[in-house]
Order: sequence, then structure tokens, then C-alpha cells
Amino acid sequence: MREKVDKVLKEEISPMLSMHGGSVELVEVTDDGVVKVRLSGACAGCPGAMMTLTHVVESALKDRIPGVKNVEAV
Repeated sequence: MREKVDKVLKEEISPMLSMHGGSVELVEVTDDGVVKVRLSGACAGCPGAMMTLTHVVESALKDRIPGVKNVEAV
């Protein structure tokens, strides 16, 4: 599952975030479907970071990859 998550992050989510000066890095995918990511650039510390995490990153991963249960920022 890690490879699929990494592909979606790199090909779909990162380009969108980079347009706003931010980026996302995959840290870990747990056996129970939790994806841990690190937001950086403009996304780090942004007041809207949690909305980006849930409405952009988590939604995209859940839609495209069965087994993704949750996304957490670390």
C-alpha cells in the first residue's frame, strides 16, 4: 500500500500543494491503514493545514486506495 500512497501523493497532491508553496512527504503507512505525512513549506503552520490534510490529502487517498483509514500529520 505504501507505493500506492506515495504515487498518489507525488502525482496528484504534491503538484496542487506546490502551487500554493507547500508540500507533503510520506512518513509511514501503518498495517491498520493509517497514513502519516509531514506537511512543509507554506503548509507547515498554516491555519488551514488541518483542512488541507482532511479535505485534500485524506479524501484523495481514501478515494483512490482501499484500506486507507485515516491520515495524520506528524
